[in-house]
Amino acid sequence: MGTIGDVARLSALSAWRMTRSVYRFDPALYASLLETPVSGKLPVEVLFQLPEWCVYIETPGFLWSGEKLAGFFAHLEYDVNMHRAELRLLLDLGSASWDHLIGIPLHLLENSTLEDAVSSAMQTAREYAAQNNSNLLEAIPEDVPQQINSSIEPLISLLLYLCSTNAEISGQGVPGNPKPVKTRRGMKVFPATAPRIWDVGVRIGSALRRAEQAGDKSNSAGTGSGAKKRPHVRRAHWHTYLVGKGRVNRVLKWIPPVPVGVSDDRDLPTVIKPVK
Repeated sequence: MGTIGDVARLSALSAWRMTRSVYRFDPALYASLLETPVSGKLPVEVLFQLPEWCVYIETPGFLWSGEKLAGFFAHLEYDVNMHRAELRLLLDLGSASWDHLIGIPLHLLENSTLEDAVSSAMQTAREYAAQNNSNLLEAIPEDVPQQINSSIEPLISLLLYLCSTNAEISGQGVPGNPKPVKTRRGMKVFPATAPRIWDVGVRIGSALRRAEQAGDKSNSAGTGSGAKKRPHVRRAHWHTYLVGKGRVNRVLKWIPPVPVGVSDDRDLPTVIKPVK
């Protein structure tokens, strides 16, 4: 009989094989997103805007418990018994070993923080394991709550960017789930035949690099007495906007780092909206 870890792995991989999409972030945008905090209430409704059923995000240079994390899968589930939506992460430690795929569930609770989402999932797992004498906890490392700030939070920030209204994703066509095809035996959905690479933030990444270079030049030039405030970069952050009739719909936008006091405003990073 398989463990809950096997269920987590099969669930993510089964969903991902339908599109086989790999999201590759521009290095400048990637670094900035990793440093963008996910504070306050988790924007649960925004996570429902994943571009595909399951995505795979590459994470170059990222460490999980001291090991290199090649990337991670992310998809949504719904617990019909608890009537609760869940975000499922499957961490890929880059080995061919089945055990190097680690499932991390998050309960998408209303008005909850990221820490609440992880803690709720772990508490449910522990209760189930105690009642059923199960090895359920195999899929959830014991130190996950302590890793929220250093590990889980940056991954969620990358994921939120893909769900945000100003996400810049380029490739052949646009990301999306496969559509049913009519066959002799009725309508059928076929999995993707090959991986698809999506480049994320190419233009805004270039703008971020230009802005950083412009800031460095302004800093090296120095300022005299009574001059303007020293050039610096205002930290990136997430911002939720209320839109639509009655302003009841919430959309999330990533506000990039903004150079302040840089003389050439052409180097400011611009918000890029995808053209569909």
